[in-house]
Amino acid sequence: MSTFHQIRARSLRGEAIDFSRYAGKVVLVVNTASQCGLTPQYTGLEALYQKYRDQGLEILGFPCNQFGGQEPGGTKEIEQTCLINYGVSFPMFEKVDVNGAGSHPIFEYLRSALPGWLGGKIRWNFTKFLLGRDGQPIKRFAPITKPARLEAHVRQALGLTP
Repeated sequence: MSTFHQIRARSLRGEAIDFSRYAGKVVLVVNTASQCGLTPQYTGLEALYQKYRDQGLEILGFPCNQFGGQEPGGTKEIEQTCLINYGVSFPMFEKVDVNGAGSHPIFEYLRSALPGWLGGKIRWNFTKFLLGRDGQPIKRFAPITKPARLEAHVRQALGLTP
């Protein structure tokens, strides 16, 4: 079992989720924000999820307020943005920190495995991390990378390309 599969987080509704439930799945982890210029990426993420979830894709959204205070609301406000405004059906988790001493273990793990340009720090909302079915990190994507541009990587991780 990989380190990823040993991590836990609380869903947006407060349920403890053990990531071992994602064993055998390709997972895309995204730090999100409801009041960001990149928030419309929820639409592309949901489209990717709908297209590939039956083949084994999971998308895990983690709201974060560390960048420009762009996720100031609580559970109800986050839910409204995700579910009502963008039709998000992939799992969303409680608001977390992605950098610093209080960062959630999932982001400590991902920053260490795929450090990026800033020495491991996440620089903005909608940074994306793709993990293989074995829970090993494959690739990190910049916040401005639109979800549609991840499709080839997702297909490859799912084993859908020659």
